[in-house]
Amino acid sequence: MACLSPLQLQKFQEDGFLVLEGFLSAEECVAMRERIGEIVAQMDVPLHCRTEFSTQKEEQLRAQGSTDYFLSSGDKIRFFFEKGVFDKEALHAHDPVFRCVTHSPKIQALARSLGLQMPVVVQSMYIFKQPHFGGEVFPHQDASFLYTEPLGRVLGIWIALEDATLENGCLWFIPGSHTSGVSRRMVRAPAGLAPGTRFLGSEPAWHNSLFVPTPVQRGALVLIHGEVVHKSEQNLSDHSRQAYTFHLMEASGTTWNPENWLQPTAELPFPLLYT
Repeated sequence: MACLSPLQLQKFQEDGFLVLEGFLSAEECVAMRERIGEIVAQMDVPLHCRTEFSTQKEEQLRAQGSTDYFLSSGDKIRFFFEKGVFDKEALHAHDPVFRCVTHSPKIQALARSLGLQMPVVVQSMYIFKQPHFGGEVFPHQDASFLYTEPLGRVLGIWIALEDATLENGCLWFIPGSHTSGVSRRMVRAPAGLAPGTRFLGSEPAWHNSLFVPTPVQRGALVLIHGEVVHKSEQNLSDHSRQAYTFHLMEASGTTWNPENWLQPTAELPFPLLYT
């Protein structure tokens, strides 16, 4: 089982992120990469729906904010292109291989050791980060896009399916930055208005010297507090940096903001991690 020790829990609470090396086996990583290969081979995305994904404000609003393909993607498997790379969402809900990993006993034990009473899976994504042109992900807080009241109820699970190195775009964090609240939020615009989303507040100019690189080996899991500031650099290496990531929310006593871009539907509400 993947329960956190008291020291690991303390480190996560202090830093806002935690690396758990060897969380998945090599065989599990290969199975997920093979499955995504099958899904991509069957991909058929109309040209007008080839939406780019970005965490930067101007690119986010221009590329995603006016398209229903993005706003209605929370309960569907959809592709988002990123300067020659594409991400794939909603795997936790619709694909048996990824659903099995997302709801595995190891993930459930991890959630319980973090004290989650009623965790739900709100979003998932497969990130390819292809060699030579895998795009930069600008500094951001996940809670800017997945906002709850009270704060502190969203947790990112980031699993390396290949080694994540300094050269191919590993994650970088500002330790302790999860204690200062959320500096900006992306919200839905009123129905019928374009663009479909807008930002409230602004992102501070985080100095590069504050960020700590976090290279990990294949199979590692990185816990990410919803308010910790993090980024990744462009992949200019010869090796891809594939990863599977999803977000959990403690549903007990939590209000999911109705202005978030991602909204559950009556037919497909956010699924419980365990019952």
